[in-house]
Amino acid sequence: PEPEPEGESVMAGDTYTIAVTLEGGSGRASVESPAKLRYSETGVCWATIVWSSSNFDYMKVDGVKYELLSAQGSSTFEIPVAAFDQKLDVIADTVAMSEPHEVAYTLFFDSASLQKQ
Repeated sequence: PEPEPEGESVMAGDTYTIAVTLEGGSGRASVESPAKLRYSETGVCWATIVWSSSNFDYMKVDGVKYELLSAQGSSTFEIPVAAFDQKLDVIADTVAMSEPHEVAYTLFFDSASLQKQ
């Protein structure tokens, strides 16, 4: 399903929250839920992902690298969301070990939880 609220006309700049679940990795990291969503002028839905750790320095979605927005107690990124109610494969690079490691995760955005802000 396209990432657009049902029955609503979405305008650029509209913001929402949505429940997000994380799978993969060692199971020690988590992400804040609900996550913030915003719609850009180009119709792209962007999710703000806030990790439980400050040790992530970038994320990749569909091979595109997204840089760290903030590391104030946690690592924060803004990534595109192509669809709700499907697993989104992402890579997060952690610097918590002796050398940086890319770790595969999946994020799931639950459209039933979507709320306009």
